[in-house]
Amino acid sequence: MTALARSPIVLLVGARQVGKTTLARTITRRGSAEYFDLEDPVDLARLEQPMLALDGLRGTIVIDEVQRRPDLFPILRVLADREDSSARFLVLGSASPEALRQASESLAGRVEVIELSGIGAEDVADNTDELWLRGGYPRSFLAASAGDSLRWRESYIRTLAGRDLQDFGMGLPPATIERFLGLVAHTHGNLWNSAAIARALGINETTARKYVDGLADAMLVRVLQPWHVNSGKRLVRSPKVYYRDTGLLHALWGGVNTQEALLRHIGVGASWESFVLEEAIRRAPTARPYFWRTSNGAELDLLLDGTPRIGIEVKRADAPRLTASMRAALDELKLDELFVVYPGTRRYRLAERATVVPFSDLVAAQTIDDLSSE
Repeated sequence: MTALARSPIVLLVGARQVGKTTLARTITRRGSAEYFDLEDPVDLARLEQPMLALDGLRGTIVIDEVQRRPDLFPILRVLADREDSSARFLVLGSASPEALRQASESLAGRVEVIELSGIGAEDVADNTDELWLRGGYPRSFLAASAGDSLRWRESYIRTLAGRDLQDFGMGLPPATIERFLGLVAHTHGNLWNSAAIARALGINETTARKYVDGLADAMLVRVLQPWHVNSGKRLVRSPKVYYRDTGLLHALWGGVNTQEALLRHIGVGASWESFVLEEAIRRAPTARPYFWRTSNGAELDLLLDGTPRIGIEVKRADAPRLTASMRAALDELKLDELFVVYPGTRRYRLAERATVVPFSDLVAAQTIDDLSSE
């Protein structure tokens, strides 16, 4: 409601089923908002002549799944600029801000963008292991049993493959899209290799790159770009690809559905890494996230390029130690702070500007800067 009070248009973005509509109905009192669901044929028909349909409305107007009608953005600009307008537009989209940017450029100075990422660790008190296992989609995390949670995620994946991802340029048959989702899961946290994925699916590399970009636009994966400058050093140029929700990742791994099975899985380290990185990125919304890796093996899991410049290294170990890679990252990236996040309980210094912090400290921090003051 605060954003709606200060901006005529609020764009709330997030993956499908992450809770956007529920949040919209919660923050707008029942009966006080006009709803348009662009997946509903009736509402689509109502908006065939959008200026006529919207011009006379006042109060809060909610438009859901706006990525289906990007032509609405210029009309919203006109409506928001009316001198006597008392209307506020809450616009929901199942696509990333980047995917909607071209369509929404006309709203510059009139729109506030808020990203909804699902249930986070700060929302679940001491139940972060369950969140890691099931993921942050509300229906998955809140399911009555582990089996119900897994069945919901498997159904969600089938719906993505059979319908939703078509909107993001993925024109393969549903069974092939599911296979593509599985291949991405099995390369989770590694350098992206379009050639290997393309060979496995019998498509070309350009199509493989387009499809992973589609997953990023749908806010299902994070394509983490490598940090590089014109420094003369040989740096890795390929991105890393992570599933943003570890519950989906575990379902795509063949139904990993218990903590014991997860801890035995060969990919447990990569899963834990992405879980921690997403929590760190949530707490640094204005920083640009990268990873860093040199050709001689020095690397950093996450560089949050902002003010201050923060490095995050994730270790699933009892007592992390200072490594050569950490020293190199501190010096070459000119980090203000390096935090090594681990699942233990003790906070301790490794070196000047390098501190080991429990994951629970990260969860308790409202912003990444708060870690420095603890």
